[in-house]
Amino acid sequence: MGTYLHTYKHVPCTHFNRVFAVIYTCAILCLLHHHFLTLLRHSATFVSAAITASFLISDLILAFMWATTTSFRLCPILRETYPENLEKVIDRKDFPAMDIFICTADPYKEPPMNVVNTALSLMAYDYPPEKISVYVSDDGGSELTLYAFMEAAKFAKIWLPFCRDNNIMDRCPEAYFSSDRHGRPEPESEEIKVIYEGLKTRVENVVERGEVSPEYITSEPQRETFNKYRTPGFSRSHHPPIIQVLIESSRKEKDKMGNSMPNLVYVSRGKNKNSPHHFKAGALNCLLRVSGVMTNAPIVLTQDCDMYSNDPQTPKRALCYICDPLVRPELGYVQFPQRYHGLNKDDIYGGEFLRLFVANPIGMDGLQGPSYVGSGCFFLRRVFFGGPTSMVSPEIQELRPGHVVGTSLTAQSIMELAHHVAGCNYENNTKWGSQLGFQYGSLVEDYFTGYRLQCEGWESIFCHPSRSAFLGDIPISLIDAVSQTRRWAIGLLEVGLSKYVPIVYGSRHMGPIMGLCYTHYAFWAILSIPITLYSFIPQIALLNGLCIFPKVTNPQFLLYIFLVLGAYTQDCYDFILFDSTFKKWWNDQRIWLIRGLSPYLFGLVEFMFKQLGIATQGFNVTSKVQDDKQSKRYDQGLIEFGIHSEMFIPFTTASIVNLFALVAGLIRILSNGNTQEFFMQLVIAGFGVLNSWPIYEAMVVRRDKGKMSVKTIVCSICLALVLCGGASLIL
Repeated sequence: MGTYLHTYKHVPCTHFNRVFAVIYTCAILCLLHHHFLTLLRHSATFVSAAITASFLISDLILAFMWATTTSFRLCPILRETYPENLEKVIDRKDFPAMDIFICTADPYKEPPMNVVNTALSLMAYDYPPEKISVYVSDDGGSELTLYAFMEAAKFAKIWLPFCRDNNIMDRCPEAYFSSDRHGRPEPESEEIKVIYEGLKTRVENVVERGEVSPEYITSEPQRETFNKYRTPGFSRSHHPPIIQVLIESSRKEKDKMGNSMPNLVYVSRGKNKNSPHHFKAGALNCLLRVSGVMTNAPIVLTQDCDMYSNDPQTPKRALCYICDPLVRPELGYVQFPQRYHGLNKDDIYGGEFLRLFVANPIGMDGLQGPSYVGSGCFFLRRVFFGGPTSMVSPEIQELRPGHVVGTSLTAQSIMELAHHVAGCNYENNTKWGSQLGFQYGSLVEDYFTGYRLQCEGWESIFCHPSRSAFLGDIPISLIDAVSQTRRWAIGLLEVGLSKYVPIVYGSRHMGPIMGLCYTHYAFWAILSIPITLYSFIPQIALLNGLCIFPKVTNPQFLLYIFLVLGAYTQDCYDFILFDSTFKKWWNDQRIWLIRGLSPYLFGLVEFMFKQLGIATQGFNVTSKVQDDKQSKRYDQGLIEFGIHSEMFIPFTTASIVNLFALVAGLIRILSNGNTQEFFMQLVIAGFGVLNSWPIYEAMVVRRDKGKMSVKTIVCSICLALVLCGGASLIL
């Protein structure tokens, strides 16, 4: 057990999970043995051999991924913190300083007001304000974002004391003013709301116009700053570094009640068309260097631009672990789960990612600790400079973790050095991205960075309080949901098939179970192979009267039933265990099938193209803009198809083939009365039809803008006819 700052306990089902893993492993081995025997003894024709080989490959992949999933269930633990006891151990004035990193890349896909709300909620933490520094990275190089934060800096002088004096829990302005506040309203709330709405209107007007027009510029220094964005040749991919200190605590800037303010710094790193950008990892490394020069706080919090603080006590919860060296001597970071507001009742897109953000980290916490998931993570700055027992020295003394900044943020020497380390060519011939900072080489810099840190010997802790520490936006259209997952799938394969392959490199440095945990993420994309094969082969065989599974009376049939029901029941139990619902689980397994036929499949193909040197579309920012009518359909539980996309064709085609197969199979049974031979194929086709019900609705019934596009329907029907017709000729 830990100290009275925190406690932990083992999850009750741990022993059952271990026993079940042994039994299920035996069943898998029996199935694979059956496939091998069938392939060797009973595959008389090329077609039967090909079908058996397909199922052997599919079941090997499913068995492998089940083994990696089971690694999360072998030693899960639940933790609890007691931040109310923290000040009994550490005086408030001795709390360590904290640098907070927020990254944004596109003012049109990531509205500046969302980023402002995130920053204000973090600046309002129940923490000594002079020890907080918020750094905003604008990778879009946009004057619109800078203007929004200039206005936010003024509003912060009113908002922060209001939150503190009234002990507000919802310290994100948008969340506070849009919530139903019962009882007596806080003093000044309506007056502050008017000021906030004025801020919001000005920022949104500027974004709509696409520029900061002269009437919004109130001083000559502001005019000089915005003129930088209007110099010839300036673009989002080619510009010098821009660093603007908007609030500086050391200059004794005060809020309206005379209290200290956190530092607020805007950073747009230098770029040119020939230098690698490294996407978010590059932006984070720039912030790591700029903050090192300016404040060099020992704790670093990384935060997505749309993930606002939902609990002002969060830094204290992190300190309950960081300030206790006995909990994990090699502690490198404390990870909080990503949770979301605005989820519809049944989470139709599986956007909560319960396994990724809750169940799996709880499982890893009983081992060496959870992976880094890109947001809501409190790092010790030291971890970015080598392993616990060896330190990699940065190029300049000022970037060392222990360096003490003894002057103002706006001092000429500090600003010159900050611009230097934010320059587009600074990283040339350095160790940044490989031995220093966040890792390059993958679209999922968070997974890769956490993985490398733990391989170096750092450990982590998962902190999952009852009140969510952070709440963020989720995709509310299917195209955004699958595009995001495709990007993850490609990035994970970039690590999984590199020299750092987790099952080998990770197991050697962290142990086999942790290696399997990281392997599970790395190979999400290969699930597309069995999902695709099981979505088409049994159904096409059923259409052609070909029996490919054991009869109901065959003992092998019971093996299939056990494996299917066992996997699905345990998966459903995990959802119920972590306070979810059966309906959410059902939607999650449906979207898992869609991911297998869409983003995983396309991610796998795109990764293969990249390996062959064929250009692909690269990194895309997921849109955080929400349309009112689209939001209404989402709240009603309607999946948003709306536009045509090639990623919609595979699962739409599968839904058509499954429907054809089910109808043909039922007709066949009614005509000859024999259900034993085709029972399993009927069940698979029926399961496919049941999961595809929203697709049929979007194709035939719906008339709103979220319905399936005619082009997608036509392409899918043609492909389904080609598959079924071609298979009939072969079989």
